[in-house]
Amino acid sequence: MPRRHIRVTGAPEAPLRAALTALRTELDVPETYPPEAVADAERPPALPSYDATDIPLFTIDPPTSTDLDQAMHLSRHGTGYRVRYAIADVAAFVVPGSALDQEAHRRVMTLYFPDEKVPLHPVTLSEGAASLLPARPRPAALWTIDLDAEGRTLAVDVRRALVRSRAKLDYAGVQRRIDEKTAEEPLALLEVIGRLREELEVERGGISLNVPEQEIVENDGTYELTYRAPLPADAWNAQISLLTGMAAADLMLGLGTGVLRTLPAAPDGAVGRLRRTAHALHIDWPHHVSYAALVRSLDPGIPQHAAFLQECTTLLRGAGYTVFRDGVLPDITTHSAVAAPYAHCTAPLRRLADRYASEICLAAVAGEPVPEWVFAALDVLPREMAEGGRRAGAVERACVDIVEAALLKDRVGEVFDGCVVEVEERQPTVGVVQLVSPAVIGRIEGGPERLPLGERLRVRLTQADPGPGPSGKVRFAPA
Repeated sequence: MPRRHIRVTGAPEAPLRAALTALRTELDVPETYPPEAVADAERPPALPSYDATDIPLFTIDPPTSTDLDQAMHLSRHGTGYRVRYAIADVAAFVVPGSALDQEAHRRVMTLYFPDEKVPLHPVTLSEGAASLLPARPRPAALWTIDLDAEGRTLAVDVRRALVRSRAKLDYAGVQRRIDEKTAEEPLALLEVIGRLREELEVERGGISLNVPEQEIVENDGTYELTYRAPLPADAWNAQISLLTGMAAADLMLGLGTGVLRTLPAAPDGAVGRLRRTAHALHIDWPHHVSYAALVRSLDPGIPQHAAFLQECTTLLRGAGYTVFRDGVLPDITTHSAVAAPYAHCTAPLRRLADRYASEICLAAVAGEPVPEWVFAALDVLPREMAEGGRRAGAVERACVDIVEAALLKDRVGEVFDGCVVEVEERQPTVGVVQLVSPAVIGRIEGGPERLPLGERLRVRLTQADPGPGPSGKVRFAPA
């Protein structure tokens, strides 16, 4: 299943929410914290000596978000630009080896369900004391990245600082202000710098997927699927995070010690499968057009394009964390989707590895030794992150199954247009079909003949049970 952004609205007693609650129990998702970890989270942080609260930072997040990892301020600097990017300093709160630290290593990352999230850190920390909420001084790792007139990096600095965000903005509001020309310069420059960085992404062969967010709206026990296509402001904001992650990777490579987010080039078979999907969805993909160029041409507001973009996320599944030390660089240092060395460092409230990457970068710039507690964790960090990623993947796949089944539970027996995107080699009558609309993926079986891989097919819905576990599946048969 491709990874999807799924959000559910509706009454708490809705059957879908009951199924999601049961799923959390089934997957043994930790929803409470040891009392010792909660007590650790309530202790006052170690505050930095550098005061940068005069910088008028702002955050850009979904309207309901309160776990705010990043705040920014953009300005012109000479003939280019200056990006100041504050990242929540989780290490100021978490004592190495403490109960809170041990619990973070057990959880590894925040888990997202359609109806709620299970956070990495207690909410008193992740949505309170460490979150970059407006008008509240917070410890942060403050990045200063100077760019030339084309958006290329000229200089990088990162140091601990006390910061204070001035405003909590959301994507729709940011887009509206920019479109209406009412944004003040620090916000208006988001479009300028974002577009420059997008042009550089194209130049180096990188790709960003604008995957639509699915919203399942519950109404009297039935469900309706809607999409929220990403706004340009979403992509511009993501470019600032990518810029910082690339800067972090360069610092760590220069130091000879670090943890990178790496992704090998996609195998030919995976790209070939996407070509078959594009053909079945009637998306024109000439052989002389690269995968990156095709993706950039798609409109996530078009159902066929949205379905294809969902499938494109399969090429990102080989990503992992690569640790290196003592000047011995790894064989792979790049992330193929970014088309450059890259590190996760901008979401420490939600991802364990970011706290360690941030500490290494701070040490690199300060010319100080990497803390021993960081060295002690590096060897096991990739395995912990991989295990956490598998858990998150299992959650996402199960949630997609449950949500899609809830969407279709009253349509069993109906016939849909779909395309066959996968066929089992040993059982060519069994495979995976993707509907044209709604953008649902499910197992198909039961036909007398070999499934036509990459071709359109009329299919009948035979099962759609939103219950958790094996029952939470969607099944089709050839019509």
